Amino acid sequence: MSASNITLTLVGGPTVLIEYDGLRLLTDPTFDPPGRYQGPHSPVKHVKTAGPALSVEEVGRLDAVLLSHDHHFDNLDNSGRALLPNVGVTYTTNSGAQRLSGNAVGLAPFATRSLEGRNGRKLFVTATPARHGPIGVDAGDVVGFALGVDQPGDLIYITGDTLWFEGTADVARRLSPKVVVLYTGAAEPRGRFRMTMGSEDALEAAHAFPDSTLVSVHNEGWGHLRESQDQLADVFSKFNLANRLTRFDKGKGLALSL
Repeated sequence: MSASNITLTLVGGPTVLIEYDGLRLLTDPTFDPPGRYQGPHSPVKHVKTAGPALSVEEVGRLDAVLLSHDHHFDNLDNSGRALLPNVGVTYTTNSGAQRLSGNAVGLAPFATRSLEGRNGRKLFVTATPARHGPIGVDAGDVVGFALGVDQPGDLIYITGDTLWFEGTADVARRLSPKVVVLYTGAAEPRGRFRMTMGSEDALEAAHAFPDSTLVSVHNEGWGHLRESQDQLADVFSKFNLANRLTRFDKGKGLALSL
C-alpha cells in the first residue's frame, strides 16, 4: 500500500466517518437526539443519552454506508434511515438488504465488492463475520466490514456489533488491516449477558492484530452500555498495553498515517 492518510471522525455511538483518498464512507448511521427508542424489528426499547457530534448536513456527501445491521435502533435510527437513499450504496447483511431494498447490497461474510468513488478511486469492501451475543441468543444477522486498497482488508477492519469468537479470529488470520475499529461498550440490553465486546474481547483483538492501530467506538451515548472508553483504556493500561489503544474523541478527526 502506498503511503497515505486515513481520517476517522467519531460522530457518536457506532457512527464513524471514514475518509481515505477522496472516498467518504459512514458506518451505522445514527443521528437522532437523546430519547427513548424502539427499532422496527426489536422487542427492546433503548434509552439514548447523548446526541451526535455532527449532523447529517455537517457530515456531507457520502460514497457509501457500511451498515452492520438494520434492525437495532442504536445502529440505524430514524435520521440514519432517511439518509440512506441519498448515498450511492449501502452495504449490509443479506437479510437487511431485503428489508431495505433500494440501494442496499447484501454481503455474506468474506464476500467482496469493489467500490468506486466519484473521483474514480476504488476500495475493496469485504463483509466480515460477527456474532451479536452469546450462543443461544438470536439477535439477527450482523456483519462487520474490512476495506482494502491493494488487496481486501489491508486498510481498515470495522468489527460491527460482535463478541470475540472464531469468526473474528478468522478475520485476523485472513486479513492484515492497518486500523481496527472495535465496537465495544459491553452492551447488556436484555440482561446480565454481553451483546458486544467488553475489555476481554478487546484484549483478544489487541493480541490478534499486533501491528494494527486500535480505536474503540459504540461505548457511549446509550443506557445499555456498561463499559466506557475510559474504562477500556484503564484495562489496557493494567495489562501494559496502553500504547495499543488510540484515544478517539467525538467530533474530532483522527488522522492516521499509514
